[in-house]
Amino acid sequence: MASVQRRRHLNDPDLRDRLYELLEHDHPAGAPGAGLVGLIVLIIILDVTTTVLASVPDYDARFSSLFTAVKIFAVTVFAIEYLARLWSVPGHSQRQLSPLRARIEFVFSSLGIIDLMAFLPAVIALAAGAHSTLLMLAVLPFFKLVRYSPAMRSLLTAIHAERRTLIGCLVILAGAMLLFGSLLYAIERDVQPDKFGTIPQGMWWAIVTLGTVGYGDVVPVTPLGKFVSVFTIICGFAMIALPVAIISTAFAEEVKRRDFIVTWGVLARGPLFSHLTAGEIADIMRLLRARSIEPGEILVRRGEPATSMYFITAGEVEIALPNQHVRLSDGTFFGEIALLHRTKRSGTVTATRKTRLLVLDAQDFHALIERVPALAAHVKKTAKARLEDPGDLAPAELALGEREGQSHE
Repeated sequence: MASVQRRRHLNDPDLRDRLYELLEHDHPAGAPGAGLVGLIVLIIILDVTTTVLASVPDYDARFSSLFTAVKIFAVTVFAIEYLARLWSVPGHSQRQLSPLRARIEFVFSSLGIIDLMAFLPAVIALAAGAHSTLLMLAVLPFFKLVRYSPAMRSLLTAIHAERRTLIGCLVILAGAMLLFGSLLYAIERDVQPDKFGTIPQGMWWAIVTLGTVGYGDVVPVTPLGKFVSVFTIICGFAMIALPVAIISTAFAEEVKRRDFIVTWGVLARGPLFSHLTAGEIADIMRLLRARSIEPGEILVRRGEPATSMYFITAGEVEIALPNQHVRLSDGTFFGEIALLHRTKRSGTVTATRKTRLLVLDAQDFHALIERVPALAAHVKKTAKARLEDPGDLAPAELALGEREGQSHE
């Protein structure tokens, strides 16, 4: 009976979905999933560091047992993580696949291969007692960081998107290497048969020169050979600059695209802008500017003039009001009531952890209100709803505004 219940528990779709979300999705700082990611990253760093230090004979002799224990622990964790990903992947493909087909696709995917290679060579090396090639393959867990680094994922996505162009660059480089290597072979083979006696030797000189490395072990000595070398060096600048420019442009576009999607999601989820059209949201996005604040940093102080409203894309802030403290996190916004009523800040806003914000300045906010009647009506409706909520920020802001208005009267 107990074994049947365990099998049912393991086949629970909700458990599989939760595990998939825990392992595959990005998590904001402070979430349980972020703690798991931090632990795995720490194990990756520890594992790779151990492998590097184990290659030093003195360290290996003194700490061999410790290095082996760390390697076994890391391999166990990576193997369990791989099996958990393999078990949880069915039902989460963009296509309707059977569980077996979904798992096969994961095994042969780029990330699946990285996950497998993170522990399989180390298992073989430990089982065989090897300390040579297989042990050096144990640094492969470093590439698991691709899963946990948005920047590395963006870079790989950019390279994949430009793969045909980059292959074209490699073809051009191979052609230039063959051309200049053959020319130097024809020009220098009788003068330097030991260095340019074959076309492969000429190609070695060409790739070193095109790559702007210039070892100096092979150099032409004839005037014509030196003349060809000048053109080879000039072509080398283009050979280096072309793929670098392609990758850097694609990487910048990918980062911009990712930020665009995050910004769009934040705005589209917000009650203020959820009813707007795609064109109107795009207009608003052009007015936003990004800002990051560190834990403990004060964003605004109570009593200051309201100059902006803020959207939280990642992180958390605490708003200290006269009678309560309110915490806001990802996808929320604040500050629009003070802008709407042109009052001063009713609370002090402090970041509880590193927080990324989108800022809409007061001037742009009021211009939007005048230009988009639907937004103006919705802002007033949202403000009224917030005023009726005793747990929200608006009552304190309005009270402060009323007191200021009475004092002016």
